[in-house]
Amino acid sequence: MGLFSRKPKTPRPLTKDSASFDSDNSHHNSNNYISNSQKNSNVKSIRSNTFSFKSNSRTSASSLGGLQSPLPPMTPHLPKINLPKPPDPSLDAAGYLRSLGAVRERSKIITEKAMHNQLHHFDVDLAKFPDVVQFVCRIIKRDYDAPFHSIPAHGRYQHFAVGGRDRIAHLLSTWPDDAVDNTERCRRLIDLFLVSVLLDAGAGTTWSFKSADSGKIYRRSEGLAIASLEMFKAGLFSSNPSNKYQVDKDGLRKLTTEQLAKGLQSRPGNEVAGLEGRAQLLIRLGDALAEKQEFFGEDGRPGNMIDYLLAHPTTQAASSPVVVLPVLWNVLMAGLAPIWPNSRTAINGISLGDAWPCSSMPQVQQRTVSGSPTFSPFPQQSSHATEPWESILPFHKLTQWLTYSLMQPMQSILNIQFAGTELLTGLPEYRNGGLFVDLGVLTLKPADMKRGLDNYNNYCARTGTKGVEVAPMFEPGDDVIVEWRGVTVGFLDKLCADVNAMLREELNGGELTLPQLLEAGSWKGGREIAEVSRPNTKEPPILIDSDGTVF
Repeated sequence: MGLFSRKPKTPRPLTKDSASFDSDNSHHNSNNYISNSQKNSNVKSIRSNTFSFKSNSRTSASSLGGLQSPLPPMTPHLPKINLPKPPDPSLDAAGYLRSLGAVRERSKIITEKAMHNQLHHFDVDLAKFPDVVQFVCRIIKRDYDAPFHSIPAHGRYQHFAVGGRDRIAHLLSTWPDDAVDNTERCRRLIDLFLVSVLLDAGAGTTWSFKSADSGKIYRRSEGLAIASLEMFKAGLFSSNPSNKYQVDKDGLRKLTTEQLAKGLQSRPGNEVAGLEGRAQLLIRLGDALAEKQEFFGEDGRPGNMIDYLLAHPTTQAASSPVVVLPVLWNVLMAGLAPIWPNSRTAINGISLGDAWPCSSMPQVQQRTVSGSPTFSPFPQQSSHATEPWESILPFHKLTQWLTYSLMQPMQSILNIQFAGTELLTGLPEYRNGGLFVDLGVLTLKPADMKRGLDNYNNYCARTGTKGVEVAPMFEPGDDVIVEWRGVTVGFLDKLCADVNAMLREELNGGELTLPQLLEAGSWKGGREIAEVSRPNTKEPPILIDSDGTVF
């Protein structure tokens, strides 16, 4: 099957008596040492072939029994609501950098430099950007029919439906209507989705999960989704003997690394990356749920945020309640703040979460007070700033991924709508970012490539990993990774605009939202070009030595 051949469509949601289906289940055990440079000519050939592909007439997705997600994309028609402004950074730098609006605003600085090929760690070839646009458009047209209304918003829900089995619909069907009302159904899904998203950092190349329900083997994000679902159904995260289908503070606080390892089937030869970090993240989540009762109630359940959101004074009560997105964002940022590692960036003692110093941001010049330098993370740079916060680049990727994902059950089950979804950005993670590297828009500079390959060799020696396909590796806070993530946010906005322009005729007056582009094009495209470029590992072109809490 060619890269742009029509993908097999998944069947309609299954009942509990239906058969299970295979997932992306191929596995390679090759131990050959293959460098990326050895495959450059092959990848170039693949690029040239795929971009000359001519679309064939085909059957519509619906007639092939495609998975019909009950979760709608962002609703475009809402009453006009004034959104709260982010804090003034000169008065509340930490509050500003933790706000959703700061992500796109700060990333624009990096993107502007990228547009002029002025990044510190990457060479930028914008002549290759149309290739990315064409690549993504062909994937969208391969998998969906114009005018593409059936593309769902990006979210965790789709990962639970891997292999064509709508596991969430099946889970809902097991809860009797007369015993579990819609609000409680939604609470339970929020409980599940929150834990599942927090477990959704990169699983590594060796890990897989065998489903107890079907016997099928799953990997990566889908494998983590199925594993989290099966642990949830087993009551691992609940302390309530009368309801195992919940996540609560006491259930998480009693969780051990050994229990999580068993639930994820992590063992020698099948290790999940960052196991200890994942376990500690969930244990700290229990503490956060206990601490933030105004959001999560006395029993400390994530799903109790529904009650907070619906009772908030800014929520417009109607048959379809309208929640201001920054209110949900504040619940997640303030409510989950205690879960992030203390080693992360902080200002005035306030942890910023997924936010990092970056040399491509404006820098405070080194100055001396009583003969001692006061602040200068990158004193060699020429871009000037007046305050230390200006050198920090926020992403809040997991919180954004969580926001995208939690809106889905609230929209679907309780018909809650959200005002301000345009504030959400593309997710700065390795699939979206890898798309721009694998298709030649971004190329690591030689010195960084050498350092990254040295890091990878050291990682292999430290962990006993056998190098199958070699790629540069960096820790999440490395300046290379931070710059890469920053430009990814900006390039995803550009990609969305350019894809809408190329698909203008098929869209017939409409346009794809950014969450739809993430779902149908960029994330999927990043994964598929990685499979072509590195068929043995399917890893991204730049590897992350992850602690299990970022990616």
